[in-house]
Amino acid sequence: MFRNGKSLTGLAILGFFTVLAVFGDLIAPYGPLDKDFTALKQPPSGQHWLGTTHMGEDVLSQIIYGTRGVLVVGFVSGIIATLVAVVVGVTAGYVAGWRSESLSALTNVFLVLPGLPLMIIVASQYENPSLLLISTVLAITGWAWGGRVLRAQTMSLRNRDFIQAARANGEPIHRIIAVEMLPNLTAIIASSFVGTVTAAVLGLTTLAFIGVIPITNLNWGTILFWAQQNGAFPDYWWWYVPAGLCIALLGMALSLVNFGIDEYVNPRLRSAGERARAARRKGYKVTSGVTTVSDRPDLLDRSVAPPLPDSPAPDGVDTSQVATEGEDEETIATGWPHRSV
Repeated sequence: MFRNGKSLTGLAILGFFTVLAVFGDLIAPYGPLDKDFTALKQPPSGQHWLGTTHMGEDVLSQIIYGTRGVLVVGFVSGIIATLVAVVVGVTAGYVAGWRSESLSALTNVFLVLPGLPLMIIVASQYENPSLLLISTVLAITGWAWGGRVLRAQTMSLRNRDFIQAARANGEPIHRIIAVEMLPNLTAIIASSFVGTVTAAVLGLTTLAFIGVIPITNLNWGTILFWAQQNGAFPDYWWWYVPAGLCIALLGMALSLVNFGIDEYVNPRLRSAGERARAARRKGYKVTSGVTTVSDRPDLLDRSVAPPLPDSPAPDGVDTSQVATEGEDEETIATGWPHRSV
């Protein structure tokens, strides 16, 4: 996973946002609500790197301070939703009878619940909802999709030979699920976690943008809310573009990390990635569909020499097979294409 460029890029972006969230008080040049009435709606400058708001507040400082709330809500919600999805989904897929049908019906109920209206109703009942409450509400409305997928995958695993062998040996259910099944569900669990975190971040920013979350709960959505309320679109781009880019970057980072996890736990993807990296180290383009013999002089001595452009091909020789050939797995693994004339 740590040799994969995609996952390393995603981890680097996540690390950057984590540093901003942890050390925001030390990194931010100003307080998030400090006002400079001599610089109202000013574009980026040396004094304010990302410009100012209508009240002279520094946009960069608000972005830095808002990172903490976004990460806390996103990851707490992702952890809660993933735990619920694993418990309900895997249990529903392994057991049979009325217990499985009951858990499946519970999942279907949460699948059809309108997430955004429910979040608005719950969040609006509190004058100043805490980050934990917001995370719980987002987790309740976001675990069902992962639970549904885990149930289907568990049902395909429970009849495998190694599961049947563990059951025949008298292994308890909790050990079969924890030791035998969960390692084979790692990729799906990781995808469910990443999707839930991304949905939680979008849900938080949506609630803040429409004004359900109090303005004292500073996050990227709050910045977009004030920008929309004070006519920042589209002229004062420095007020809303950075917050939108941060949301997009965080979602991209989570997706890149998920790609790395998927390659790590999937042997087929892992071997393909290793062969591709080995081919790139040897200077071959693994994305190329054909390999031209004329570009490999060392192969001309042991194959039929290609004719001159204006000369006819020798009798019985198919020059198309000599000139080009798709790169197969042997080419990627060894670096030497297999040639047959």
